[in-house]
Amino acid sequence: MSIDPVTLAVIQSSLQQVCDEMDLSFSRAAFSPVIAEANDRSDGIYSADNGELIAQGALGLPVFVGTMQFSTRVLIEMIRDGKVAAPEPGDIYIVNDPYLGGTHLMDVRFALPFYHNDEVFCWLSNTGHWPDIGGSVPGGFSANATAVEQEGLRLPPVKLFKQGKFDQEIYSIICSNIRVAEQRIGDVKAQAAALLVGQERLNSLIAKHGADTLKTAIQELKERAAQQMRQRISQIPEGSYTGTAIVDSDGVVNEPLTIQVNIEKKDQELYIDFEGTSEPCAGPMNSVLATTRSSIYLAMRHIFPDVPISAGAFEPLHIKDPHGTFLYAEYPRPVSGCAAEVSQRIAEAIFAALVPALPDLVPAAPAGTSGNFALGGNDPLKGSSFVMYQLSGGGYGGTHNTDGLTNGCSTIGISKTPPIEVMEQYFPVLYLEYALREGSGGAGKQRGGFGVQYTIELRRGEATASFVMDHGRVGPQGVLGGVDGMRNSVTVIRNGEEYIPEHLSKDQGIRLTAGDQVRVGTPGGGGYGNPAERPEALIRSDLENEYYTAEQLSEAYGVKLTS
Repeated sequence: MSIDPVTLAVIQSSLQQVCDEMDLSFSRAAFSPVIAEANDRSDGIYSADNGELIAQGALGLPVFVGTMQFSTRVLIEMIRDGKVAAPEPGDIYIVNDPYLGGTHLMDVRFALPFYHNDEVFCWLSNTGHWPDIGGSVPGGFSANATAVEQEGLRLPPVKLFKQGKFDQEIYSIICSNIRVAEQRIGDVKAQAAALLVGQERLNSLIAKHGADTLKTAIQELKERAAQQMRQRISQIPEGSYTGTAIVDSDGVVNEPLTIQVNIEKKDQELYIDFEGTSEPCAGPMNSVLATTRSSIYLAMRHIFPDVPISAGAFEPLHIKDPHGTFLYAEYPRPVSGCAAEVSQRIAEAIFAALVPALPDLVPAAPAGTSGNFALGGNDPLKGSSFVMYQLSGGGYGGTHNTDGLTNGCSTIGISKTPPIEVMEQYFPVLYLEYALREGSGGAGKQRGGFGVQYTIELRRGEATASFVMDHGRVGPQGVLGGVDGMRNSVTVIRNGEEYIPEHLSKDQGIRLTAGDQVRVGTPGGGGYGNPAERPEALIRSDLENEYYTAEQLSEAYGVKLTS
């Protein structure tokens, strides 16, 4: 069966629209600010036979492009092997096990079998970041964890909804193992409702075009995505390319971890391996295989953003499993930092490898950290416990023709810092400062963008602070002569005394009382190109805008300036 180009384009846009509507429904109905405001979630459509990605919303986190494909595939395989109960109409499975195609435990995935004519036509799946999943510290980001059990509750695939009916017993087990459990029902219902929105829209799409036409279109879109990716890869000269990136530490052993990626381009294919990468680590910066692979996919999406999101786009990428490294985590290795932090170091290594081959397409390194900050305690005014989770933006790297974006979202997604007003309303905190971090962008012909600096004060009660961040040891890489961006900075002020964590960007269990503060400065992006080639007019513009001091600019660019 053939399909005409106009119908194909309409169906492609329609599938995208289904996912976008699921994303919007999820965010608008969710209770937690990390989902409702920060949009730390994603929705997608996956094939019935092997879980391959059919479509994902443009408003979802790119890092989930690969992980939901892998988790759906594992679910299908476990059903076939009889390890998981077979689906029926109205079922919705829940799973967060990172070793079953996931990320970290806080990323909870729902999957719904979509039926047509009494057969599973495809799967609808989504992921939402829950603010807490139990574990040793509020928020789940245990910087010192040495086993996954310390990070929270691990769920295998089970049916949370059975033929449309909510399973209260399973939900009670979940709630008995997490903090502020009474707030989760809003997120659970929002996550399930988003899948039902997708189900309704897909029914309409089949009614309009027919199931056979839709299947033909899906296969055609996959083949075209593979073809387009191969065409883009053909721009890379034949040869081998190597890039590296550094993780500050694993949170337990205060030594850096190295990611080394080796890319060989043959014809229109890329062969990728991680030989030379550090061994599995003691702390939570191990990455499960699904996240490692998805990190490569999202890096290529950044370089070639016009290639449609589909499993076909991944076919020309041949990734060797990184056995024996911290990018191939197996039970019981802790993994809370894999999706939010290690994934971005992997992307940074990809960028570093390919920028010489594609200088007009690949940027200098972005801030590359989600700035995971969690605060949990009891609010005496409300008489209840709370768990606050915040992520932060940073500077993007310069490109061949533009300065880097300031306060951009993390490399892995579109998540943004929730509005300050919302956070202050939900939690007993006061933002004393939330500002651009002047001087943080690395110098270059095109300089890096700026990070942000914020200071949070605990207004009342007691709380425990934890954070898993990165780029505190070395800043985001400058390229082609550009200078590295400014490093991440964390300072805790208790009783007027400053405390800087031993691991710089990672710590947990820091006890705070009313009046104590946490001050964070996020990284700036790396500079692109030789700073000596930056036009003097742009240098003076940065001075006039007070982005840098005259001394900083004179030192970076060798230009004599006065304030």
